[in-house]
Amino acid sequence: MTSMTRSLNASHDDLKGQINGFLRKNHPEVCRHWFDDIEPIGVDTGVLKLLVTEPIRRQYLQRSCSPQFTEAAQAVTGQLLAVQFVGESDTLTTTERNQSGTVRVHIPAEFEEQLVLSPDYTFDSFVVGPGNRLAHAAAVAVSMNLGRAYNPFFVHGGVGLGKTHLLQAISQGVIRRSPSSRVAYLSCHTFMELFLESVKLGRMREFRHRFRTVDLLVIDDVHFLSKRDQTQEEFFHTFNALYQSGKQIVLSSDASPNEIPDLEERLVSRFNSGLVTRVDRPCFETRISILRTKANLLNLTIPDEVPAYIAAKIDSNIRDLEGALSKVRGYAMAHCLEITLDSAKAALTDEIAGLKRSNQPTIQVIIDAVTAYYDIKLSDLLSKRRHKSIALPRQVCMWLARKYTRYSLEEIGGYFGGRDHTTVLHAVRTIGSRRESDPDVSQAVERIEGSFARNHSVE
Repeated sequence: MTSMTRSLNASHDDLKGQINGFLRKNHPEVCRHWFDDIEPIGVDTGVLKLLVTEPIRRQYLQRSCSPQFTEAAQAVTGQLLAVQFVGESDTLTTTERNQSGTVRVHIPAEFEEQLVLSPDYTFDSFVVGPGNRLAHAAAVAVSMNLGRAYNPFFVHGGVGLGKTHLLQAISQGVIRRSPSSRVAYLSCHTFMELFLESVKLGRMREFRHRFRTVDLLVIDDVHFLSKRDQTQEEFFHTFNALYQSGKQIVLSSDASPNEIPDLEERLVSRFNSGLVTRVDRPCFETRISILRTKANLLNLTIPDEVPAYIAAKIDSNIRDLEGALSKVRGYAMAHCLEITLDSAKAALTDEIAGLKRSNQPTIQVIIDAVTAYYDIKLSDLLSKRRHKSIALPRQVCMWLARKYTRYSLEEIGGYFGGRDHTTVLHAVRTIGSRRESDPDVSQAVERIEGSFARNHSVE
């Protein structure tokens, strides 16, 4: 053991405090309250070893925080050190490891790049409200009874409402309860890319073995299977193989199975065969709880009136709430202030002023205004129906969403039955052109826009 190691062991609490202090000052975006549980255990050949007993936290740090911790370690020690996050079994001798019976999470090498789990997304940190209560309860049941509770489990809803949080919470719950479980968590895009690569390289046998032998397959944004005939065929057989083996399948989408365009009926039928549940926008009380939970996760001390203020101003989705909280934290740090209601108002002045100037509505407000104006049902607007009486209002919705929100074409498409970006782009161009040539369309758009001021308030 080197002299530096002895020094570190003698003052590891001070070192931990100095590293965390550096991170809070220079990289607040990565800081989490559980960083206090990380223990420096010594230096070996220029590598500072940090003990992280929770495997998922350790993997998260290795993939997302190594540069920041390395910078902090070098700054506070004045040494050119690298940082390595290790588990309890890594600190034992071979004999001790054999005797301890320590179990390490089993993550097959072929899934290493796909399994990107965040310690932030657990059931403990998921805020339950009226809009997500059923989805949360079902997700907990699924994680505790793979293949027996609800299979498949299909959760859908708008952008930034917590679907990915639930999927990751299920995955982490399974891994913690059964470390040897084979879990594959990936996006639909990744599944498609791996499939196409396997076809190109003639490695379909390996691909099929890879995904048809897991205990839990979790696919995020499965609506991107739309119009992908070859991938749909492969996914159908993968689904059947897992289902018939009693393995769990968990899927998320921006739309319900029936509303995903150009999805084969047999897949629609399979997706509907389990539990299909929706997550909706959080209510005011839930938004406050979300902000408090996020503040606690970031180790922020904020007075009660700050979450209430932010929740009153922002009612769109969880991502926007978290973004506002980040602005409040950043403003306070930049001006060396404590977070107060006044500093929160100052931090969000430009954002709130922008909303007031443009009377910026959310997509939900736009949808409500369009369905009211044209007197059509929401289910028809989001359906696959292409009749003129439905297609025109749907295109108007997309045009208005593109004009008044910051969502991408893909995200807007997700709100309208999982349609792809080309459909949204076509709608935007069509309405843009018809407003110039068709007085009826121009008048309809103007009246709908006028209704925003009456029906949507940002005060």
